[in-house]
Amino acid sequence: MRSAREDADGYRNAFVPGLKASADAERLADELAFAAARLAELAAEPPGIYAEIAAESDHEEATWLAFLVAYLGPIEADGAWPGAAPTTFAADPFAGIRAARTAWATGELPVLDGVPTGPRTAHDPSRGERTLASYRAWAGRAGSQAVAFIGESSWAPQRRFERVFERLALPGLHRSARFELLTLLGHLGVYELQADKLHVGYGDDVELAAKRVFGIGERTVLERRAAALAAAADLPLEAFDLGLLNWARPDGRMTLGAKASADGLLRTRVRSALSLDAAPRKS
Repeated sequence: MRSAREDADGYRNAFVPGLKASADAERLADELAFAAARLAELAAEPPGIYAEIAAESDHEEATWLAFLVAYLGPIEADGAWPGAAPTTFAADPFAGIRAARTAWATGELPVLDGVPTGPRTAHDPSRGERTLASYRAWAGRAGSQAVAFIGESSWAPQRRFERVFERLALPGLHRSARFELLTLLGHLGVYELQADKLHVGYGDDVELAAKRVFGIGERTVLERRAAALAAAADLPLEAFDLGLLNWARPDGRMTLGAKASADGLLRTRVRSALSLDAAPRKS
């Protein structure tokens, strides 16, 4: 987490009462715009392995591949793992996922020894395959992954996101992985899923960043302030997960395999909501 704050310069905005410096608000606008552009890219022209998920006609295989992406995480271009050259994964952020991938229909669990994982990974080598086995058992109890994720056919997308997020509280599957999994499945068109809150309360980096930005630690108020800014800037609330994380990240933006960049209209909307000057900065 980024610990240093920019120097206060009189900046004030009712949506982000925790920010006192224009530079902090500028960076937040940049990261929220990028995160929203990434979601639009997933829905319209997904890159890399995301395109395979969107095109997969078998919901069980599409869901399983999305789970592996969220669980292992795309590798960032500045990452590293023993014995691999940087160019190997700079060219393919999904290299680790491809190396571990198994077909759902086989029932085989991926072998993860030595497989590179991204900075948002939920995989803990000390747990071995236990989280993967727990996930398969969870889906098995429902009858299939599709049944587990759809739940009740009458549920609205927001209700479905909330209920499945709660039910996915499996050993070793942290908040970020669950939120990212449901975000991917929704924006790639596998299931009708849409977040209407950040689901904070787990003490992760997203929650810590949200507390700084929104100037509150109480979860209900924090969620309400995030939703208000999302509405004012016309952003999907899912964008705040990656946007807040990158805002607070000390070592550069995490792209999660995205190729998108925010267009001028998107950036202008975010900057306007944050009371920044109308002209978007280049990022």
